[in-house]
Amino acid sequence: MDVPVFILPLPSQILKIALSKAGLIAPHALTTLAEILLGIGLALVTAVPLAILMFAHPGLERGLAPFLVASQAVPVFALAPLLVVWLGYGMASKVFMAWIIIFFPICISLLSGLKSCDPEYRVLFSLMGATFIQKLRLLYWPWALPQFFAGLKVGVTVATIGAVIGEWVGAQQGLGYLMIQSNARLQTGLVFAAILWLTLMGLGLWTLVGIIEKKIVKWKG
Repeated sequence: MDVPVFILPLPSQILKIALSKAGLIAPHALTTLAEILLGIGLALVTAVPLAILMFAHPGLERGLAPFLVASQAVPVFALAPLLVVWLGYGMASKVFMAWIIIFFPICISLLSGLKSCDPEYRVLFSLMGATFIQKLRLLYWPWALPQFFAGLKVGVTVATIGAVIGEWVGAQQGLGYLMIQSNARLQTGLVFAAILWLTLMGLGLWTLVGIIEKKIVKWKG
């Protein structure tokens, strides 16, 4: 089937554009990467304490669980215009969008990991007179680390979605902005090249988390 290049360019053409237009794409990619990293950082400093609090206080988990689920049930496309209105066209709205997507898998995975701790070990630590902080440091946290990293891997992989959606709605820099501008000019090859860069970015973050996991969770093998 003879498909025009402006509709579906060949993979070789996409790769050529991705390399030849690196000078144009790289600044946009750095902007999107900064938004994603800030979103990941914000998600970590909020999801980890909240998961620990919900584990320590089951009543808090029962009270917050419906709101956490509801936050994921609302399509991010519906929130993006509102966030741009509230936070402006700058980086803040994209970081917040990435945070919304990353927060849930990290929080729920860590909470699940903490709750999966073997009851016999809990009894043993209690008999030894360990406080909750000591149990958290020596038992619960190490036990939950594999599930925490599993959630973090999911989070960093889908983080690109939040940042790009935010850029689609309103931005002056970033791969999402570049896609919108290129699509309007029928530069389909450049759109695919931006997607390729975005994919590599997600793969790179996923690999980085995997390397950190192997360094920390040594007993997992």
